[in-house]
Amino acid sequence: MCAKKLSGLQPASVFSYFEEICAIPHGSRNTKAISDYLVSFAKEKGICCEQDELNNVLMYVPGTCGMESHSPVILQGHIDMVCEKDADCPINMDTEGLDVDHDDAWIFAHGTTLGGDNGIAVAYMLAIAADPTIPHPPLELIFTVDEEIGMEGAAGVDLSRFKSRTMVNLDSESEGIFTVSCAGGIRSMISMPVERRVVYGPCVKLTVDGLRGGHSGVEIHKPLANANKVMGDFLGRVQQIMPLCITKLTGGAKDNAIPRSCEVTMIPLGINVERINGIANQLQEEIRAQFDEPFAVVRGDNVDALGGNALTTECTAKVIALLNAAPNGVQSMSEDIEGLVQTSLNLGVVSLEEAELNLTFALRSSVNQEKADLRNRLYALAAFYGAQVSEMGDYPAWEYKKDSVLRETMVAAYRRLYGKDAEVIAIHAGLECGLLSEKLPGLDCVSIGPDMQDIHTSRERLSIASTKRTWEFLLEVLKAL
Repeated sequence: MCAKKLSGLQPASVFSYFEEICAIPHGSRNTKAISDYLVSFAKEKGICCEQDELNNVLMYVPGTCGMESHSPVILQGHIDMVCEKDADCPINMDTEGLDVDHDDAWIFAHGTTLGGDNGIAVAYMLAIAADPTIPHPPLELIFTVDEEIGMEGAAGVDLSRFKSRTMVNLDSESEGIFTVSCAGGIRSMISMPVERRVVYGPCVKLTVDGLRGGHSGVEIHKPLANANKVMGDFLGRVQQIMPLCITKLTGGAKDNAIPRSCEVTMIPLGINVERINGIANQLQEEIRAQFDEPFAVVRGDNVDALGGNALTTECTAKVIALLNAAPNGVQSMSEDIEGLVQTSLNLGVVSLEEAELNLTFALRSSVNQEKADLRNRLYALAAFYGAQVSEMGDYPAWEYKKDSVLRETMVAAYRRLYGKDAEVIAIHAGLECGLLSEKLPGLDCVSIGPDMQDIHTSRERLSIASTKRTWEFLLEVLKAL
């Protein structure tokens, strides 16, 4: 990839580190290289550092500029990113860096996600740690892994050496908004056994594509269609005319990303592709009218194949029924905070293997009982269809702290810098603050970050001006602490 495309942007040190991070593959479960990069940085700067077996990294940075004896402060962010890319993008995100660029207002990556979520946090932390002229108290830095797939790094990190109970989390995407509470969540997978047999007949591929997608926490309440659910509807309508035998089914890439596309290959027993596309055209019109999906594509295409190892008609019907019965989207809204989604789930990934169908969901709720009730619904659904449920990445809600010295310090600093008040909110998306609060009882925490758009998609962008302002604000907060 071309080097130093971000040179000349301010703050120079932040964007320099961000570009270095983007050059290192660091998708979830592929964090060894970026973790080792952090360790090398710490050794080069003479900073005390720990790296655990999960690839989490902890750093202990002395205070500067007469603040050496102040109480320590924690800065925290995660080092993994969601790896999504356009179909025609040649980059192998497992082994290659990103093609980063900018247009003077926004930073983006050609054809892929940018990883501003949460690479910019890492860049902020490194830039502060590297510069002894920046006034700050002693810092305890937490770089966690695999946040995007269930916060596994935060769940496993050992913070027993930490002294601080004040933490600035840098994993937010809207400048001037201070997040002080978030939902808890869990990743759940329904696995249903399937039966196959050899079926003869012309194959047809069904496609749902062109959807906007998005973050299943931040954007679950928006009028965005879920490709997996649209495919369930499509298959159900076709099945009303003629029995089907599915050979392949795949949709979505991440449980926490609203899926943009889904594909099925099937053998329709007696129906032609023209009649299928009549159904597709009607469904496409409905999706474009009902949702914010002007470029939605629903269609059927003949495949140059005759027959294959397909699901039986009975098993196909069961798969279609499960897809349509699976809950998805907003389940309840908060009665206490206007506009806040309280409980939701996202059917993020559908995958048909040789012997089983897997449906993977991201569940979220700021009310523990509602999260438990939603989990029970999935267990009941799975039992009805003879399936099993597996879970991972269970994390608690981050509860609102009524008396927060950090929040008041940050609100005052923001007003001092900008002459206006910041917005203090709770969010439905998951943050690691809940897990870290369990490890550090009494933790006083606020989450901030610069403006980003369309995270978890190839349209992701990071605001250059907002990154600079958030940097200046963060330094003002550290000086005040």
